[in-house]
Amino acid sequence: MKTIKLKILLVCLLVSGARAFAQLPPVVPIWDANKVTLSLKKVADDVYAIIPETASTETTKGIPQATTGGFIVGDKGVLLIEVMMTKRLFDQEIKLIRSVTDKPILYAVNTSDHGDHCFSNYLLPSDTQIIQNEFAKENLAKNYDGIKQFMVGLFGAGRGIENSVYRPANIVIPKNSNMKIDMGGGKVIELLNISPAQSQADLFVWMPAQKVFWSGNPFIAESPAIPWLFDGVFLEPAANLRKVYDFLPEDAVVIPGHGRITNKAGIKYTIDYVEELKKEVKEAVTNGLTLEQTKSLVTMKEFDKGYVLFNWLHYNFNLPNAYKDISANSKN
Repeated sequence: MKTIKLKILLVCLLVSGARAFAQLPPVVPIWDANKVTLSLKKVADDVYAIIPETASTETTKGIPQATTGGFIVGDKGVLLIEVMMTKRLFDQEIKLIRSVTDKPILYAVNTSDHGDHCFSNYLLPSDTQIIQNEFAKENLAKNYDGIKQFMVGLFGAGRGIENSVYRPANIVIPKNSNMKIDMGGGKVIELLNISPAQSQADLFVWMPAQKVFWSGNPFIAESPAIPWLFDGVFLEPAANLRKVYDFLPEDAVVIPGHGRITNKAGIKYTIDYVEELKKEVKEAVTNGLTLEQTKSLVTMKEFDKGYVLFNWLHYNFNLPNAYKDISANSKN
């Protein structure tokens, strides 16, 4: 009975006001917030990544990882990237920050409206300025309770998700816009709203001088992970993923949304998958194949290298959204 109720919940819940999940992923919870331990990785002077300690050994095995984040220590304070999903994880994050500095947290950046990136905003000091993509703020304001229920469905009850309280962002960045924050000491952070690349709520964090890049969910992890393109569109995210990838220098340090620290070459797998999917689905549409026929043909087994969520993402979201967008585009 519980399984039936959970399936009904996931079918009915809307995540960005328009997308719903047709079935459960093969692993629920996708990762367990009650078991995750976060670790600290220094990537440049006063620049740190916060990474699940299992990411170094499990990312390349295709095991989904918890949310990554990080922080930059400036002259007057800290800019935090991601606040995590639950108080347990937020407290770990704060402890890691305090192992480095006692300076106040001036800014907190949410790279997505998904709860694992923003649900602990309510635990931040009252004077911390929260920064989001404009769509993320609007969606969270309208759909917070539904997003909470959705996250409980995928990540389990009793993890602390239910305790989250909505806190609005103080600063928003419109689509196709960016914002620079000078933290002092040569630490300039650029916040880039190039969306959708995974969803309408994406926000990238880039430090040009240090060549450090937080990619958030659009580049979720290196191989064998594939992107989560379940926002109902495909062609625009595909173009934006390529735009972001081409923008990065070859020696950039990339902190993906849910995996170990990597580099530009490490996220090329996402680009290769998306471009091959576009090519094969376009050919299927040109040949007049239905969606079901396209699913049977476009299996892309060369990219199915052990990622636990491959079939769930490829056949339920990535491929159908590609088929929908390419079919509509072919009629214009």
